[in-house]
Amino acid sequence: MSAEVLSQSEIDALLSAISTGEMNADELKKEEAVKKVKVYDFKRALRFSKDQVRSLTRIHENFARLLTTYFSAQLRTYVQITVGSADQIPYEEFIRSIPKVTILNVFEVPPLDGRILLEVNPNIAYAMMDRMLGGRGVSVNKVENLTEIETKIMSNMFEKAFENLREAWDSVAEIDPMLAEFEVNPQFLQMVSPNETVVVISLNTQIGETSGMITICIPHVVLEPIIPKLSAHYWMQNIKKESAPHDIEAIKKQIKNADLPVIAQLGTSDIAIQEFLMLDIGDVIQLDQVIGKPLTISVADSPKFLGQAGKVNKKLAIQIINEIKGGNDDDE
Repeated sequence: MSAEVLSQSEIDALLSAISTGEMNADELKKEEAVKKVKVYDFKRALRFSKDQVRSLTRIHENFARLLTTYFSAQLRTYVQITVGSADQIPYEEFIRSIPKVTILNVFEVPPLDGRILLEVNPNIAYAMMDRMLGGRGVSVNKVENLTEIETKIMSNMFEKAFENLREAWDSVAEIDPMLAEFEVNPQFLQMVSPNETVVVISLNTQIGETSGMITICIPHVVLEPIIPKLSAHYWMQNIKKESAPHDIEAIKKQIKNADLPVIAQLGTSDIAIQEFLMLDIGDVIQLDQVIGKPLTISVADSPKFLGQAGKVNKKLAIQIINEIKGGNDDDE
């Protein structure tokens, strides 16, 4: 609740009125105690808490940073994208707020239901396309008569850009954004009912010397399955569950029973391909291993020990005489 700040003269006048009897302090208290009726517009149903809207803002601040990096690399010019605002409004109000002719990209985000709308101001869209075609990034608004080539360039560019939403949403849902529709007239686009609540995130966009807005419209039906993950409790939860002792012992037991290949390398030798092809039974290959030096013993292709070859009960064996140190000792 916002409080009205009084000036010193207004405070003096109020105290004077109470002291002279012109105003009664008890009556003022009674007026404050009376419950005031708050008008509620059912056409503007607020289905998201302020906390959830703030969480969506944080998610799309990350998305804006990813878009800045992506477009900077693609367009090779100065790009700056930041979140301007995040509001929940009826879908009909959102459609009325965007230009009559603009760039509309409709994305499906499986496994979530519904579709997300990415609206790009024509000034921004044409500046991007001009840079993609080797120009200086000049914006010429002629979106009402896009050619097939221009439509293809724009749809491909924004489809790849929207793939960054997968990484931005990774903390709340695993999605796979796919471009479902490309449109320029919002009147032909009806994703949800007019009174359906949507979250609208506005991104302030600067491409070179051209500025404009990129707007993301997310219907309630898309966010409904993940609403619990948008709460502050979910974001601030840092408690790590400790593994139970019996679970730790079970894991150790499974690790001890794991089979790993152990190889004692007798030595190596470099020979020509022709010599290899001419090998026959009885031929001898000279190894570079010195007889007096220990052999290298590898565990799962990683050198771990030094040993010497021998026999135990008429069977070939290897005796471990030392451990190979180096790298990360925690990998033992």
